[in-house]
Amino acid sequence: MKRLFPLILILGVIFFMTEQSQAQSEASKKELPITEWLQAGPVKTPLPAFHGDGFKLKDLQSFETRSVSSFWPSANESLAWTAGKQLTWTAVNSGNDGLVIKQGKGKSPQTVYLAAYIDASRWVKGKLTIHSRHLLTLYVNGENVSKKSSSEKEDAGKLSYNLKLETGKHLVLVEVLSDPDVDAAMDIKAALTLDDPANEADITLSTSPTQVMNVHHLLDGPKISGVSISADGEWATVQYRRVLPEDGGSESWMELRNVSTGKLIQTFRARTALGSVSWAPSGKTFAYTKSAKKKTTLWIVDLPSGSQSVLMEDVEDFGGFSWSPDGSFIIYTVTETPEADKRGVKHFRSLRDKWPYFRTNEYLYRVDVNSGARQRLTSGKLGTSMGAISPDGKKLIFSQTVDNYAQRPYTQSTLSVMTLSTLKVDTLGQFGWIGNVQWSPNGKKLLITGGASLFDGIGRNLPEGVIPNDYDTQAFIYDIAGKSVTPITKDFDPAINSGYWHDNNTIYFSVIDREYDRLFAYSVKKNSFQQLDTGIDVVSSYSIARNKPIAIYFGSSAQMPHQAYILDLKKNKHRRLSAPEKSTYANVSFGDLKTFNFTNNQGTTIDGRVYYPPNFDPAQQYPCIVYYYGGTSVVERNFGGRYPLNLFAAQGYMVYVMQPSGAPGFGQAFSALHVNDWGKQAASDIMEGTEKFLEAHPFVNKDKIGCIGASYGGFMTMSLLTQTDMFATGISHAGISALSSYWGEGYWGYLYSSVATAESFPWNRKDIYVDQSPLFNADKVNKPLLLLHGDSDTNVPPGESDQFYVALKLLGKDVEYVQVKGQDHHILDYKKRIIWQKTILAWFDKQLKDQGEWWADLYPEK
Repeated sequence: MKRLFPLILILGVIFFMTEQSQAQSEASKKELPITEWLQAGPVKTPLPAFHGDGFKLKDLQSFETRSVSSFWPSANESLAWTAGKQLTWTAVNSGNDGLVIKQGKGKSPQTVYLAAYIDASRWVKGKLTIHSRHLLTLYVNGENVSKKSSSEKEDAGKLSYNLKLETGKHLVLVEVLSDPDVDAAMDIKAALTLDDPANEADITLSTSPTQVMNVHHLLDGPKISGVSISADGEWATVQYRRVLPEDGGSESWMELRNVSTGKLIQTFRARTALGSVSWAPSGKTFAYTKSAKKKTTLWIVDLPSGSQSVLMEDVEDFGGFSWSPDGSFIIYTVTETPEADKRGVKHFRSLRDKWPYFRTNEYLYRVDVNSGARQRLTSGKLGTSMGAISPDGKKLIFSQTVDNYAQRPYTQSTLSVMTLSTLKVDTLGQFGWIGNVQWSPNGKKLLITGGASLFDGIGRNLPEGVIPNDYDTQAFIYDIAGKSVTPITKDFDPAINSGYWHDNNTIYFSVIDREYDRLFAYSVKKNSFQQLDTGIDVVSSYSIARNKPIAIYFGSSAQMPHQAYILDLKKNKHRRLSAPEKSTYANVSFGDLKTFNFTNNQGTTIDGRVYYPPNFDPAQQYPCIVYYYGGTSVVERNFGGRYPLNLFAAQGYMVYVMQPSGAPGFGQAFSALHVNDWGKQAASDIMEGTEKFLEAHPFVNKDKIGCIGASYGGFMTMSLLTQTDMFATGISHAGISALSSYWGEGYWGYLYSSVATAESFPWNRKDIYVDQSPLFNADKVNKPLLLLHGDSDTNVPPGESDQFYVALKLLGKDVEYVQVKGQDHHILDYKKRIIWQKTILAWFDKQLKDQGEWWADLYPEK
């Protein structure tokens, strides 16, 4: 015992000193009193009839009179209450001693809402403490997080809640419910205590609702998902989708509007998913689908009669559908999947047989609109993809695809024409680079899209020996009788997304035009293009009235969320029809957006743009995020997306976006630079562009530059970190680390490589497949890298990140790896998307702002 006494004494001293240290630490924390509030009420909230039978005041507290999840109040704003009563949000100042609320007369309980905003310029932790003698319910950003269900006649009771505040503005809403048995006035005193007193300068308390963009602006609320217009141009539908944050599910609905007035006529809602809408070729009738549990019902809506009828119900594995030109029948598709080998083995039939849906074939059917009678049109070992119905309704174009290993792109599509009355099939031709097919209005020609190599390269606009980038889609007119081909976009730099042959002289195209997605009108007679005025940067989808020069479309701009518009094609004038996210972004402020182009070392202009943080101050030094793709896609000027540039800027970053060599939409010579490059010129552009960007922007901290990209852009991030130390950190989502393994393992690896590394293979171009693979240069990585990957990614297998992670770990490099369970190439699950998005922001805060607390909170060390 004598030997133990000194040890016990020492432990006691240590315990005492620890307690003293913690007490001193708590005492050193400074309270930030919340003195400015927005107040709504008080308003009488009577107990229900028969409340004497056990119904208590805390039961009334638990009943939510108003949903507060969408609250974001401002001074003098109205708040609807029961029985038509309107409350008003009023700015009040409590002083440091707290707020005393004057109650109305009577002994009924009363409710008051008090709102205050906490603006955090960085991730912080703290405790919110509220004192009152009455019942309190605390909401933070619309979520019920704590309550005090007691009332006190003497000293005020206390409600405490530990806060974790991410960068941005947060709403603290307190619902005060008075206890009529307590004579004391409705009182409240609130204060915020930060875990680290040094963060006090990073916190602003106010009643201003003005805020910066956050991840919930991006994901929550109604989003436009589709548009369609009637044949006569008088009616239009706009489809919407909204995520349900509670369970991550979604709901969809559709609005029918009058085109000339914009007036809402009717809303169609369903518990099942609403699918595509297609108007009949004449009259005021449209069809749409509802789907649930792999079964689809096709509805016909007739506006003049107001009727809705089911044409086909619970069709399993339903695909798409298309009206006949006279509206008498509909062609639709159904998929069929054969039984798997019950022995547990799989004998591959094709290189594409790694796709789980490869053996699932699509077949064509016909349904009569009046009788509902159906007819199967195709069968066989090969599936049939629907093309288009001829203008006279007598013929149908479809395609079938087979392997052709003898030449790129290693698949071949047979284009066929079926006579619907006899089901006789004639072959138009076999093509390797074909896209979509459409009849001319007179039925004599076809509009065909595809790569520049289609039709033996007649659409090529490149020097001899230069291989085109066949992802840079071109358009051709094919004369059926003469079998002649006219490449109408050969000298047109934008890349084709889609086309619609409206009348014999006019074809409307959706195109990629540098950083923009635009609409153009093409005159067949004049062989000329006219840009249409859409008023937005990126047109996501469009629909043109069959019998009138009018269109509906929706899209976004770099700093404007998706909206729907009507476009008068004759006058080339547009007007807005729907802006469902207007209220979502009503109080959101954005920084400046400026162009930054430069001329690279090859003499080529490289386009770019810069997003500035809100409240930008040129006297400060800002960290910067450089974003790119680098492959066969442009980083368009659309809003939101998987890598929301406005969100990055809202976190206090300068954001530089560039379009490296090789992207479509800049002309064939530019896009061809992608072929057999695999990041060489693209990486050079990114590094050179970043250097010139830093020279032109002295307020950017050159030591705090991060880079990020996904898929091919993820490969670029890996590659860049093996070539330069100019970036303080990088993030690679679904990046490719070894070109040879992606070539053989990725679902589309060898097919993508038929363009990206045309005529080049691991056995004849080791300089590409080995020397340019980040994995074989892993020892050159000197800066921290975050790897992200969906563990179910079929496009770029997660092994690409796995092996790079292994290499960097064994080399002792600074690397972290986060896999997202159950997600493919894109992170689509609502809750996982939020965590993934925050992971990106927290990593950049750690590496570029020296603020590692958020990352440590998300991924604590075990």
